Amino acid sequence: MNELYIEAARAAPLAEILRPKTLDEVVGQVPLLGPQGRLRLMLAHRLLCSIIFWGPPGTGKTTIARLLADQADMAFEPILAVSDGVAELRKVFDRAAPRRLQGRRTLLFVDKVHRFNKAQQDGLLLRVEDGTVTLVGALTTFSRFALDACQLWQKQCMAITDACVMASVPLSLLAFDEGFWAVWHSGIRQ
Repeated sequence: MNELYIEAARAAPLAEILRPKTLDEVVGQVPLLGPQGRLRLMLAHRLLCSIIFWGPPGTGKTTIARLLADQADMAFEPILAVSDGVAELRKVFDRAAPRRLQGRRTLLFVDKVHRFNKAQQDGLLLRVEDGTVTLVGALTTFSRFALDACQLWQKQCMAITDACVMASVPLSLLAFDEGFWAVWHSGIRQ
């Protein structure tokens, strides 16, 4: 075996080694990351807003969030809603506030965002609204919470699909069907 490969395998898991390093290396997700994709347009116009990604495990939600932060020159702060509480959110906000004063934004990635309780949601919403952080949340289940989060937080919900196909429909036409991935969006705010 090649010694370089063996050394790389010791340094990081294979999934980490193969993970895309730039948005251009992401395969699929054309409606989001293609030349006219919504995320590409947001980045091009420097209008990256808070987003909620919805899709099956392993489809790149975390990777895309990390790459968005890199592309937008934002600090990346990941937390897991099932294990991190209000105290961890406060630490993130404490790190983000001085960055904001220096002109650098913070992307707060919340995996399993639907697991946040009311106190966590309220604390998060305040810091999203005042611009301390830009939220990118991730859901694997499109639950009632997802609809509430999109509507109440006025976030864009985007499907990250494993079939590299995405449908965009008005909320009133949203269908819950095993073979259909739907996306609700409020449009890019100017």
